[in-house]
Amino acid sequence: MPPTTPPPPTSQVTTTSPSGSSTTAAPAPTTQCLSPEKPRLSEQEKKNNHIVSEQKRRQAIREGFDRLTELVPGLEGQARSESIVLKKSVDFMRQSVEERRALVKEIEQRGGVVPEALRG
Repeated sequence: MPPTTPPPPTSQVTTTSPSGSSTTAAPAPTTQCLSPEKPRLSEQEKKNNHIVSEQKRRQAIREGFDRLTELVPGLEGQARSESIVLKKSVDFMRQSVEERRALVKEIEQRGGVVPEALRG
């Protein structure tokens, strides 16, 4: 009998069951890391990371309120109270929705058609 050579490596694995049937599948992922394990953070590093992420979160909130004060009439140039900004923003949105409904109603009374997507 001539010597047999193993098949070339592939990205699939073939297994044979006791009954003689064979199955081909992708190899199971390995748990080894190619890079060395990262060192754990010290308590101070964790605390510093938390402080930095909290500062970023607060800055994002401040920027959001700044954008609202630019968009909502009556808020420009005022000292900012977040509760006032939120209340006036809600009032402005409600007023805008009512104006939109009135415009849609007027267009329809004059025989116009307003697409459902624009009715709001």
